[in-house]
Amino acid sequence: MSAPPAPARPPVVLKVAIVQQIDSLNPFLAVFQSSTEVGRLMYDPLTAYTAADQAVTEGLANRWESSADKLTWTFTVPDGKKWSDGAPITAHDVAFTYNLMLTDEVARTANGSFVTNFASVTAPDDRTVVIRTKTPQVTMLALDVPIVPRHVWEKVGSVKDHANDAMPVVGSGPFVLTEHVAGQFIKLRANRTYWRGAPKVDELHFVYFQNSDAAVQALAKGEVDLVNRMAPAQFDSLQGKPGVTRNKAQGRRFTELMINPGAQTRTGVPIGDGHPALRDVRVRRALAQAIDLDALVQRVNLGYAEKGAGLVPPVFGKWHWRPEASAQRPFDPAAAGAALDAAGFPRGADGTRFALRLIGRAGRAYDEQAGEYLKRSMSDVGIALDVRLVSDNQLNEATTAATYDLAFSGWSANIDPDFILGLHTCAQRPGADGKGGTTDTYFCDETYDRLYARQLSEFDEDKRVELVKQLQARFHDQVPAVVLAYDNALEGYRSDRFTRFTTQPAQGGVIMAQNGMWGYYGAEPAERVARARGSRWIGLAIGGAVVVVLALAVVLVTRRRRATAEERE
Repeated sequence: MSAPPAPARPPVVLKVAIVQQIDSLNPFLAVFQSSTEVGRLMYDPLTAYTAADQAVTEGLANRWESSADKLTWTFTVPDGKKWSDGAPITAHDVAFTYNLMLTDEVARTANGSFVTNFASVTAPDDRTVVIRTKTPQVTMLALDVPIVPRHVWEKVGSVKDHANDAMPVVGSGPFVLTEHVAGQFIKLRANRTYWRGAPKVDELHFVYFQNSDAAVQALAKGEVDLVNRMAPAQFDSLQGKPGVTRNKAQGRRFTELMINPGAQTRTGVPIGDGHPALRDVRVRRALAQAIDLDALVQRVNLGYAEKGAGLVPPVFGKWHWRPEASAQRPFDPAAAGAALDAAGFPRGADGTRFALRLIGRAGRAYDEQAGEYLKRSMSDVGIALDVRLVSDNQLNEATTAATYDLAFSGWSANIDPDFILGLHTCAQRPGADGKGGTTDTYFCDETYDRLYARQLSEFDEDKRVELVKQLQARFHDQVPAVVLAYDNALEGYRSDRFTRFTTQPAQGGVIMAQNGMWGYYGAEPAERVARARGSRWIGLAIGGAVVVVLALAVVLVTRRRRATAEERE
């Protein structure tokens, strides 16, 4: 009688808490960090960054070379890589993606700055991509653009209206999107044919929570396995919690206070309803001078951050900028008040100069606490601040339509600084219909644009570093936003269920919000590690038993031979 079949092993599921909504699953439109995080799991770019030290490594292409004049780049897409539906990945998929962005303004919404300088993209055969640029472009190995499958997307009629939610969504990354219920969860399964090898988990679930408090409580209870972007007090509350390991990393994000400088489209048509006073750079500088950034970091970030300055966080070393003494804007409410007087905005009989609206995201502890702090700071210089906390989508709609005065925002910078700098060029403002582009603050400045163009074509790294710092200095001087802080990445995970996660970089790096997908891809389930160790132990035990049996046999045989010899004597 045959033994009954062993019961099927339940899938290993990694559950990740998120509090930010998804703005789009369409990689050409996705801007929210939560959306781009999912996109990196679904689609590989042309080249990638290693987890260990963030060096350029193989993506869909495994080889590349440039012409002597740096105007032509040739990439090789090797044979054998497949889309999740089994179709081969070819150079034609790459050329299709970039050409869609070149010909469709809407397709440039999320990552348009990467292709603005492209003259042409062709695929002469299945393995070769040739990109020609108008001027030398130093970022050709830093094109953070998800490559989509041509055989799927060539059937899409309108990029603007495409939700990209026909499940399972065909992709090239380590995970395949299988289900999304807005405001509840996102589910992905492991791509077993992924060219780097299948992930160690079977499924990856992103679970929505209304706020970070609820997410952290779920981690403590074991309802989810991984949480990031915790508030400092939440992070501290997990110290010594059984089964939970914390990770404090120098993050690649910054938090900013956007100041509406008089929003316009690319054609110069005013949009939105920002307060007219904010068009005056003297007023914007005064607002910045009224904020005590050191106190903000201590009281709101509880020290888990560094005071803000330039657009590139200090984790990126050589690109990071701090103002020299002559360019510093120290906290000085009296000087800020005098500047507002000089700009033509004296205090009224009630002590108020004018009122401004500040919008932030409901459920985010930082926005709630910093909003109250800024309300008091602005009151000290005669500005009445109306703080409004809204949903992610409402915040996105208001900042996109420029219907704000001040707004909390933040960005994750890439390893190459070009993307974060490109958000502030005139070309990134929306088109005449208010659509397209990915401007951060509606900043448009000829000096800034000239510097940006120069750094994009500068292959001498030392010279480019200097240009990047000049760009940040110009942004700081014109104040379309105040960089408030460079937040530490405060993360926690269930170490009783997952023994390790791959961080980027290896030393002191982050698990989530990486320049890649290594954190999820490298997750090590504890039960599989234990099973593997158990198998090795059993193997060792069996091996040891065999050795013991053999040893006993040798002893017995030896004894028998001795007995036989003695009997003969």
